[in-house]
Amino acid sequence: MEEKVFENKQEMVEFSIRTTYRKKIWSKFTKAIKDFDLIEDGDKIAVGVSGGKDSLLLAKLFQELKKDRSKNFEVAFISMNPGFGAMDLEQFKSNLEELGIPCEIFDANVWEIAFEADPDSPCFLCAKMRRGVLYKKVEELGYNKLALGHHFDDMIETTLINMFYAGTTKTMIPKVASTSGKLELIRPLIYIKEQDIINFTKRNEIQAMACGCPIESGKVDSKRKEIKQLLASLEEKNPQIKQSIFNSMRNINLDYVLGYVSSDKKGE
Repeated sequence: MEEKVFENKQEMVEFSIRTTYRKKIWSKFTKAIKDFDLIEDGDKIAVGVSGGKDSLLLAKLFQELKKDRSKNFEVAFISMNPGFGAMDLEQFKSNLEELGIPCEIFDANVWEIAFEADPDSPCFLCAKMRRGVLYKKVEELGYNKLALGHHFDDMIETTLINMFYAGTTKTMIPKVASTSGKLELIRPLIYIKEQDIINFTKRNEIQAMACGCPIESGKVDSKRKEIKQLLASLEEKNPQIKQSIFNSMRNINLDYVLGYVSSDKKGE
Protein backbone atom coordinates (compact mmCIF):
# COMPACT_ATOMS: atom_id res chain seq x y z
CA MET A 1 0.00 0.00 0.00
CA GLU A 2 1.42 3.36 -1.06
CA GLU A 3 2.19 5.68 1.85
CA LYS A 4 0.17 8.89 1.87
CA VAL A 5 2.20 12.03 1.22
CA PHE A 6 1.24 15.22 3.02
CA GLU A 7 1.93 18.75 1.84
CA ASN A 8 2.37 20.07 5.38
CA LYS A 9 2.02 19.21 9.08
CA GLN A 10 -1.48 20.64 9.27
CA GLU A 11 -2.71 18.17 6.66
CA MET A 12 -0.92 15.28 8.39
CA VAL A 13 -2.44 16.11 11.79
CA GLU A 14 -5.97 16.45 10.43
CA PHE A 15 -5.68 13.13 8.57
CA SER A 16 -4.35 11.45 11.72
CA ILE A 17 -7.34 12.64 13.77
CA ARG A 18 -9.79 11.12 11.30
CA THR A 19 -7.92 7.84 10.71
CA THR A 20 -5.23 6.54 13.08
CA TYR A 21 -6.74 8.23 16.14
CA ARG A 22 -10.38 8.15 15.13
CA LYS A 23 -11.31 5.62 17.85
CA LYS A 24 -9.05 6.83 20.67
CA ILE A 25 -9.44 10.57 20.15
CA TRP A 26 -12.01 11.77 17.61
CA SER A 27 -14.84 9.40 18.62
CA LYS A 28 -14.29 10.10 22.33
CA PHE A 29 -14.31 13.85 21.66
CA THR A 30 -17.64 13.72 19.82
CA LYS A 31 -19.09 11.29 22.39
CA ALA A 32 -18.32 13.69 25.25
CA ILE A 33 -19.98 16.54 23.37
CA LYS A 34 -23.09 14.41 22.88
CA ASP A 35 -23.17 12.80 26.34
CA PHE A 36 -22.84 16.07 28.24
CA ASP A 37 -24.52 18.40 25.73
CA LEU A 38 -21.40 20.56 25.54
CA ILE A 39 -22.26 22.38 22.31
CA GLU A 40 -25.63 23.87 21.37
CA ASP A 41 -26.76 25.66 18.25
CA GLY A 42 -25.84 29.33 18.42
CA ASP A 43 -22.94 28.88 20.82
CA LYS A 44 -19.96 31.21 20.57
CA ILE A 45 -17.06 29.13 21.86
CA ALA A 46 -13.56 30.32 22.75
CA VAL A 47 -10.95 27.56 22.88
CA GLY A 48 -8.23 28.28 25.43
CA VAL A 49 -4.85 27.47 23.87
CA SER A 50 -1.90 27.35 26.28
CA GLY A 51 0.58 25.89 23.80
CA GLY A 52 0.73 22.48 25.47
CA LYS A 53 -0.17 19.16 23.86
CA ASP A 54 -3.72 19.07 25.25
CA SER A 55 -4.85 22.50 24.11
CA LEU A 56 -3.26 22.17 20.66
CA LEU A 57 -5.15 18.92 20.13
CA LEU A 58 -8.35 20.51 21.41
CA ALA A 59 -7.99 23.34 18.89
CA LYS A 60 -7.54 20.90 16.00
CA LEU A 61 -10.53 18.83 17.12
CA PHE A 62 -12.73 21.93 17.11
CA GLN A 63 -11.52 22.81 13.63
CA GLU A 64 -12.46 19.33 12.43
CA LEU A 65 -15.84 19.51 14.16
CA LYS A 66 -16.53 22.84 12.49
CA LYS A 67 -15.95 21.21 9.07
CA ASP A 68 -18.67 18.65 9.83
CA ARG A 69 -21.32 21.34 10.26
CA SER A 70 -23.19 18.97 12.56
CA LYS A 71 -23.56 21.86 15.01
CA ASN A 72 -24.26 25.50 14.25
CA PHE A 73 -21.68 27.27 16.40
CA GLU A 74 -18.91 29.85 16.19
CA VAL A 75 -15.41 29.08 17.40
CA ALA A 76 -12.29 31.15 17.99
CA PHE A 77 -8.92 30.38 19.57
CA ILE A 78 -7.47 32.53 22.29
CA SER A 79 -4.28 32.42 24.34
CA MET A 80 -2.98 34.41 27.26
CA ASN A 81 0.74 35.18 27.36
CA PRO A 82 1.50 35.22 31.11
CA GLY A 83 5.11 36.26 30.49
CA PHE A 84 6.64 33.73 28.11
CA GLY A 85 10.29 34.15 27.22
CA ALA A 86 11.02 35.14 23.64
CA MET A 87 12.07 31.61 22.62
CA ASP A 88 8.97 30.00 24.15
CA LEU A 89 6.69 32.54 22.49
CA GLU A 90 8.31 31.98 19.09
CA GLN A 91 7.95 28.21 19.46
CA PHE A 92 4.30 28.67 20.34
CA LYS A 93 3.66 30.89 17.33
CA SER A 94 5.52 28.44 15.10
CA ASN A 95 3.30 25.59 16.30
CA LEU A 96 0.17 27.61 15.66
CA GLU A 97 1.32 28.43 12.13
CA GLU A 98 2.33 24.84 11.31
CA LEU A 99 -0.97 23.48 12.59
CA GLY A 100 -3.08 26.15 10.93
CA ILE A 101 -4.60 27.50 14.16
CA PRO A 102 -5.54 31.20 13.97
CA CYS A 103 -5.07 32.17 17.60
CA GLU A 104 -5.33 35.57 19.27
CA ILE A 105 -2.56 36.01 21.84
CA PHE A 106 -2.93 38.72 24.48
CA ASP A 107 -0.44 39.74 27.16
CA ALA A 108 -1.29 39.62 30.86
CA ASN A 109 2.06 39.71 32.72
CA VAL A 110 0.65 37.35 35.35
CA TRP A 111 3.95 35.68 36.23
CA GLU A 112 5.71 38.87 37.27
CA ILE A 113 2.84 39.91 39.54
CA ALA A 114 2.59 36.45 41.15
CA PHE A 115 6.35 36.20 41.71
CA GLU A 116 6.53 39.64 43.30
CA ALA A 117 3.61 38.84 45.63
CA ASP A 118 4.91 35.41 46.68
CA PRO A 119 8.43 34.65 45.40
CA ASP A 120 8.72 31.32 47.25
CA SER A 121 5.37 29.84 46.24
CA PRO A 122 3.76 31.80 43.41
CA CYS A 123 1.88 28.90 41.79
CA PHE A 124 -1.47 29.18 43.60
CA LEU A 125 -1.78 32.91 42.99
CA CYS A 126 -0.54 32.51 39.41
CA ALA A 127 -3.15 29.85 38.60
CA LYS A 128 -5.94 31.92 40.18
CA MET A 129 -4.92 35.04 38.29
CA ARG A 130 -4.60 33.20 34.97
CA ARG A 131 -8.12 31.82 35.30
CA GLY A 132 -9.54 35.20 36.24
CA VAL A 133 -7.83 37.08 33.41
CA LEU A 134 -8.78 34.47 30.81
CA TYR A 135 -12.42 34.31 31.90
CA LYS A 136 -12.72 38.09 31.85
CA LYS A 137 -11.18 38.31 28.36
CA VAL A 138 -13.50 35.66 26.99
CA GLU A 139 -16.53 37.46 28.46
CA GLU A 140 -15.37 40.79 27.02
CA LEU A 141 -15.10 39.24 23.55
CA GLY A 142 -18.71 38.07 23.77
CA TYR A 143 -18.28 34.29 23.95
CA ASN A 144 -20.68 32.23 26.03
CA LYS A 145 -18.46 29.15 26.43
CA LEU A 146 -14.78 28.53 27.09
CA ALA A 147 -13.38 25.13 26.07
CA LEU A 148 -10.44 23.83 28.15
CA GLY A 149 -8.05 20.96 27.47
CA HIS A 150 -8.50 18.91 30.64
CA HIS A 151 -8.53 15.19 29.82
CA PHE A 152 -9.47 11.84 31.40
CA ASP A 153 -6.32 11.61 33.54
CA ASP A 154 -6.72 15.19 34.80
CA MET A 155 -10.17 14.24 36.06
CA ILE A 156 -8.91 11.11 37.84
CA GLU A 157 -5.97 12.91 39.45
CA THR A 158 -8.11 15.83 40.58
CA THR A 159 -10.58 13.42 42.20
CA LEU A 160 -7.83 11.81 44.28
CA ILE A 161 -6.12 15.11 45.12
CA ASN A 162 -9.40 16.41 46.53
CA MET A 163 -10.01 13.23 48.52
CA PHE A 164 -6.45 12.88 49.85
CA TYR A 165 -5.56 16.52 50.51
CA ALA A 166 -8.80 18.54 50.69
CA GLY A 167 -11.04 16.01 52.42
CA THR A 168 -13.81 16.41 49.85
CA THR A 169 -15.35 14.37 47.07
CA LYS A 170 -15.42 16.46 43.92
CA THR A 171 -13.77 16.46 40.55
CA MET A 172 -13.56 18.24 37.20
CA ILE A 173 -16.89 18.02 35.46
CA PRO A 174 -17.45 18.34 31.70
CA LYS A 175 -19.61 21.47 31.93
CA VAL A 176 -19.76 24.05 34.72
CA ALA A 177 -20.57 27.75 35.09
CA SER A 178 -17.65 30.12 35.61
CA THR A 179 -17.32 31.93 38.93
CA SER A 180 -18.98 35.01 37.44
CA GLY A 181 -21.82 32.93 36.00
CA LYS A 182 -21.49 34.74 32.67
CA LEU A 183 -20.07 31.80 30.71
CA GLU A 184 -19.81 28.02 30.83
CA LEU A 185 -16.57 26.08 30.95
CA ILE A 186 -16.58 22.90 28.88
CA ARG A 187 -14.08 20.03 28.81
CA PRO A 188 -14.57 18.00 25.61
CA LEU A 189 -11.42 15.88 26.20
CA ILE A 190 -12.87 14.31 29.35
CA TYR A 191 -12.96 10.80 27.81
CA ILE A 192 -9.53 11.02 26.15
CA LYS A 193 -6.56 9.44 27.92
CA GLU A 194 -3.34 11.38 28.32
CA GLN A 195 -1.18 8.61 26.88
CA ASP A 196 -3.18 8.73 23.65
CA ILE A 197 -2.59 12.49 23.45
CA ILE A 198 1.14 11.92 24.03
CA ASN A 199 1.22 9.25 21.31
CA PHE A 200 -0.70 11.51 18.91
CA THR A 201 1.71 14.38 19.57
CA LYS A 202 4.79 12.23 19.01
CA ARG A 203 3.42 10.56 15.88
CA ASN A 204 2.72 13.94 14.30
CA GLU A 205 6.03 15.43 15.47
CA ILE A 206 4.39 18.31 17.30
CA GLN A 207 6.86 20.16 19.53
CA ALA A 208 4.31 21.15 22.16
CA MET A 209 5.39 23.52 24.89
CA ALA A 210 5.95 22.38 28.43
CA CYS A 211 5.25 24.89 31.19
CA GLY A 212 7.12 28.04 30.19
CA CYS A 213 7.23 29.34 33.74
CA PRO A 214 10.80 30.32 34.75
CA ILE A 215 10.37 28.62 38.15
CA GLU A 216 8.19 25.60 37.42
CA SER A 217 9.31 24.75 33.87
CA GLY A 218 9.79 21.03 33.53
CA LYS A 219 8.25 20.31 36.93
CA VAL A 220 4.88 18.92 37.93
CA ASP A 221 2.89 20.03 40.94
CA SER A 222 4.18 17.83 43.79
CA LYS A 223 0.75 16.57 44.81
CA ARG A 224 -0.23 15.79 41.23
CA LYS A 225 3.11 14.08 40.65
CA GLU A 226 2.59 11.96 43.75
CA ILE A 227 -0.88 10.95 42.56
CA LYS A 228 0.44 10.11 39.09
CA GLN A 229 3.05 7.82 40.62
CA LEU A 230 0.46 6.17 42.87
CA LEU A 231 -1.88 5.52 39.96
CA ALA A 232 0.97 4.09 37.87
CA SER A 233 1.80 1.61 40.62
CA LEU A 234 -1.86 0.64 41.08
CA GLU A 235 -2.27 0.12 37.33
CA GLU A 236 0.41 -2.59 37.40
CA LYS A 237 -1.99 -4.81 39.34
CA ASN A 238 -5.27 -3.41 38.05
CA PRO A 239 -5.08 -1.86 34.53
CA GLN A 240 -8.69 -0.68 34.89
CA ILE A 241 -8.12 1.31 38.09
CA LYS A 242 -8.48 4.73 36.42
CA GLN A 243 -11.66 3.74 34.65
CA SER A 244 -13.07 2.48 37.95
CA ILE A 245 -12.33 5.83 39.62
CA PHE A 246 -13.92 7.66 36.68
CA ASN A 247 -17.02 5.46 36.86
CA SER A 248 -17.27 5.95 40.64
CA MET A 249 -17.75 9.69 40.13
CA ARG A 250 -20.77 8.92 37.94
CA ASN A 251 -22.22 6.36 40.34
CA ILE A 252 -22.31 8.03 43.76
CA ASN A 253 -24.86 6.46 46.08
CA LEU A 254 -25.89 9.32 48.35
CA ASP A 255 -27.64 6.95 50.75
CA TYR A 256 -24.19 5.76 51.78
CA VAL A 257 -22.52 9.15 52.18
CA LEU A 258 -21.79 10.15 55.77
CA GLY A 259 -24.10 12.88 57.03
CA TYR A 260 -26.46 12.78 54.03
CA VAL A 261 -30.16 12.18 54.75
CA SER A 262 -32.37 11.59 51.73
CA SER A 263 -35.69 13.42 51.56
CA ASP A 264 -37.72 10.22 51.93
CA LYS A 265 -35.97 9.43 55.22
CA LYS A 266 -36.33 12.87 56.81
CA GLY A 267 -38.70 12.94 59.72
CA GLU A 268 -38.49 9.22 60.42
